[in-house]
Amino acid sequence: MFGRSAIRGGGFRAENLGQNALTLIGNIGFSLFVFGVLIFTIIAATYEPEDPLFHPSDKITTFLTSTSNATLRSDDSVVKTGEDFMLANQTAFAEFININDVEASTNETTSEEEGNKLECDVNTPIDCKDQQVFHLMMRATIDKFKDIHFYKFGKPVTGEEGVNSCDMAWRYRPRDGKSAAFYKDYRRFVVAKSENCSVSVVGIGEYHSGLNARKRKKNQKAGFEKTGGKKDDFSLPVVGELVNDSLPMVESDSVFKTGKYLVYVGGGDRCKSMNHFLWSFLCALGEAQYLNRTLVMDLTLCLSSIYTSSGQNEEGKDFRFYFDFEHLKEAASVLDEAQFWAQWGKLRKKRRNRLNLHLVEDFRVTPMKLAAVKDTLIMRKFGSVEPDNYWYRVCEGDAESVVKRPWHLLWKSRRLMEIVSAIASRLNWDYDAVHIERGEKARNKEVWPNLEADTSPSALLSTLQDKVEEGRHLYIATNEGELSFFNPLKDKYATHFLYDYKDLWDESSEWYSETTKLNGGNPVEFDGYMRASVDTEVFLRGKKQIETFNDLTNDCKDGVGTCNAATS
Repeated sequence: MFGRSAIRGGGFRAENLGQNALTLIGNIGFSLFVFGVLIFTIIAATYEPEDPLFHPSDKITTFLTSTSNATLRSDDSVVKTGEDFMLANQTAFAEFININDVEASTNETTSEEEGNKLECDVNTPIDCKDQQVFHLMMRATIDKFKDIHFYKFGKPVTGEEGVNSCDMAWRYRPRDGKSAAFYKDYRRFVVAKSENCSVSVVGIGEYHSGLNARKRKKNQKAGFEKTGGKKDDFSLPVVGELVNDSLPMVESDSVFKTGKYLVYVGGGDRCKSMNHFLWSFLCALGEAQYLNRTLVMDLTLCLSSIYTSSGQNEEGKDFRFYFDFEHLKEAASVLDEAQFWAQWGKLRKKRRNRLNLHLVEDFRVTPMKLAAVKDTLIMRKFGSVEPDNYWYRVCEGDAESVVKRPWHLLWKSRRLMEIVSAIASRLNWDYDAVHIERGEKARNKEVWPNLEADTSPSALLSTLQDKVEEGRHLYIATNEGELSFFNPLKDKYATHFLYDYKDLWDESSEWYSETTKLNGGNPVEFDGYMRASVDTEVFLRGKKQIETFNDLTNDCKDGVGTCNAATS
């Protein structure tokens, strides 16, 4: 009976078997698709990307060699900062002052000057404010320093009392400069007056000798600058100006309690390399900007043992020793941590002040999820397990496309860059530079088999003869501890080393005085990171720059078999 009705219903008729099979296959396929989607969803929800510090992506490994941004590197090299990624605006820099500009300006005042000569008095002191004297000083400066371009001259002021001297400042760039930065110099001019009262410049002092012209009065107009071009660009560093990196003033109670703040607490970033520190610090600063909050920052650093003479990590270093805090506080909203907690504690004691804290203890809580938080302070607290307690983890994953590290806000210390400028100026910005890496790498022949031989004096003389003209000033940036090792090079070149200029950071120097004051009266060591930073920057300002790897040796920078990986 059952069989008949089934047959009558047509379920198992021969002509229906193909259709039923197709339906069954379709149902199985759909079930497999749903199961696959479920598995993929579970994997996506639980997946955590690898730590870029230990497993860098292509973006991480190639970033620092590009001009678009910057990223973390796990080595101990000198870090790149915001100004290194600025593309020099050649249109703006093309508008420099030349002799013809000064001559044209001089001709406009000729008749007035001729009238003044009728009242000649040889015994009258030189008037530094006189236009004729000013134009004479500008012409003498442009004629003397042929390897730099001038963009602005300040009005001359009286130099040493009782001597016919004038001090004048100017803003300039090296003619072949590759960095997007301006420099300031101020020098003392000795001006002589003849019997017919005509004047001439008989001497120009050394770098920064014109101290009376150093400080520019607020809103003071330049004495001379070329019109029609880009007159001033305050988005670029100006090395040589007075530094004001004092702590920003804490706002009044009423303003403070209406503000919004972000602070990072704890974590494993302390005492790591400077590259690691910046990669994490700029993540925090980027999140603060995304959330439109003031970043509460700790200005005390722990300097990694890789930079110290003691070979130990050293606490108590000041952020301002290494970076331009004046630029940072003017361009971003930041507040010193000690100042913040003092003000926070004072206001919390007053019950009428509602200061709410929002605590976040999981780095996977994205900045996007915190955008709606209204509390006064967001505190990100990091644990003790590395690498999940690194600050930069906040900017990974989905946050990477939203939070941008503001590299343009972080510049190198202008005090250190002032030393760089002083060295380059003593060399008249007319020198070639070679970087010679030896040390541990030269001794490790398994990893760098040819480095020691390729950087020996005889090998260097052979290699450099086709790269540097004989008799040139040659700045040698090196980690070789015994500088007499390079004595054979003196037969062909005028060699210069960082330690030839140690007067720029010794006890009588301006750097020593300013950093001691910044450090509460305690002297500051010119540490390994500072030395490497200055050495590198002087090297980069050479007209020719010859690197150890690629130029002096065929060994790979990171050891045997890594050359292709480094360039891929």
